[in-house]
Amino acid sequence: MNDRKRYERIAFVASAADDARAALEALVARYGDAPQAEADVVVALGGDGMMLQTLHETMGRRMPIYGMNRGSVGFLMNEYIEDGLVERLAAAERTVIHPLTMRARDREGRVHVAKAINEVALWRQSYQAAKFRIEVDGKSRMAELICDGVLVATPAGSTAYNLSAHGPLLPLASPLLAMTPISPFRPRRWRGALLPDRAAVAIDVIEDDKRPVAAVADNTEFRNIRRVEIALDRKTDLVMLHDPGHGLDERILAEQFGW
Repeated sequence: MNDRKRYERIAFVASAADDARAALEALVARYGDAPQAEADVVVALGGDGMMLQTLHETMGRRMPIYGMNRGSVGFLMNEYIEDGLVERLAAAERTVIHPLTMRARDREGRVHVAKAINEVALWRQSYQAAKFRIEVDGKSRMAELICDGVLVATPAGSTAYNLSAHGPLLPLASPLLAMTPISPFRPRRWRGALLPDRAAVAIDVIEDDKRPVAAVADNTEFRNIRRVEIALDRKTDLVMLHDPGHGLDERILAEQFGW
């Protein structure tokens, strides 16, 4: 007897790409389209951006998300196949991840809060390099970092912007966060740090009036920031479904060997 959960009430969402919209039409005609409030699972059609958007939109509901690639990269997605979707969902492996919470204080003293599934990044807003002071768990760790920016990535996000910035790839189950500088100038050879995922990170912007900085949590941006506090939100579970043998752990491992 199959003891896997069956997801029969399926809600579909799709990006604006032509391939994604065509897939949406074909799958809804074949499997129906349940309202999200009544669905067992959401199937997201598009690329990794669509997966992140869907996870953000369903955050706090523990709604399983199964992505099918109708975009470009599709690192977080499964292969697009129209046949046997209900059976694929029943056989899928669950991955539970947690987002970061970013609290950013701007020049006027306003506090902005946002969640990040991949990373929180601080960027220079002008032609001048940014200057940062970094604290971890209330202790000063770097008095001055001069760079274009700095980011803190989750294991799930370590394959995204963090990897492009030459940060480390983290196994999904590792209790770590990656702190990675973006085009560092001083200290010139600082490559970043691996932090325990229980760490509380605070980054102050030095000379923020002269060297303005924006803070970004995934795709949510705030400008003219003076201080950012970052911590993992363990109370929020995000559930992704992947075909057997094609989960994020396997993809992260394969990426390190030139897949």
